[in-house]
Amino acid sequence: MRYAIISDIHSNLAAFQAVLHDINGTGSIDRIWCLGDIVGYGPDPKECIELLRQYEHVCVAGNHDWGALEKIDLNDFNPEAAAACRWTGQQLGPDEIDYLANLPLTLQEGDFTLAHGSPREPIWEYLLSTYSARISFDYFQTKYCLVGHSHVPAVFEQLADSEDCFLAELSPDAPLILGENRQIINPGGVGQPRDGDPRAAYAIYDSEHGVIQHHRVPYDIDATQQKMAEYGLPSRLITRLSYGW
Repeated sequence: MRYAIISDIHSNLAAFQAVLHDINGTGSIDRIWCLGDIVGYGPDPKECIELLRQYEHVCVAGNHDWGALEKIDLNDFNPEAAAACRWTGQQLGPDEIDYLANLPLTLQEGDFTLAHGSPREPIWEYLLSTYSARISFDYFQTKYCLVGHSHVPAVFEQLADSEDCFLAELSPDAPLILGENRQIINPGGVGQPRDGDPRAAYAIYDSEHGVIQHHRVPYDIDATQQKMAEYGLPSRLITRLSYGW
């Protein structure tokens, strides 16, 4: 079976549509695994939820999904993110609110645990170092874990014999072959990349061959930025899309 792994759409409909078009070009998929933060930052929260729900999928809750509902304290966000959360919440109807409110913190899909931030702190923790990743390996029972939140494609690998942890890049240039070692894998962000590459990011998991292939997709950044400006969203959130940070 083939699964599309996406995360951090962040209300960026143009990026999400480009990713879905690219996914369709790779061949049929059986299901989308979404790692949270469907909304937040961008101009099209309702439309992104509606589009995701047209596909066979599972999804976990992200901090911006909860922030839009004020299910968590907005004082924990920076001022621009908090402003975007408040605006996002005002755009959602009852169906979208109910959908976001009922997203689980984690899910298990076969050999994979799905979480937004980390298996230890699914809503808030950023996995950016081998130190935090090494701790996180103790908080899931499956062989592999998929996370988002940092918007940076990465693979943390724990050696089976020593439990040492190593960080590697997840790159479109080479498939990730799943083996004996446990791994925590981040596919990067669809709607707000933060690795210096403004193109949308996602991955495809082929369970038959035990391979994850990373993909980058250009999209109409200017169209998203124009919408954000029209809606009065913070200028820094608009500018950063051009630079992938």
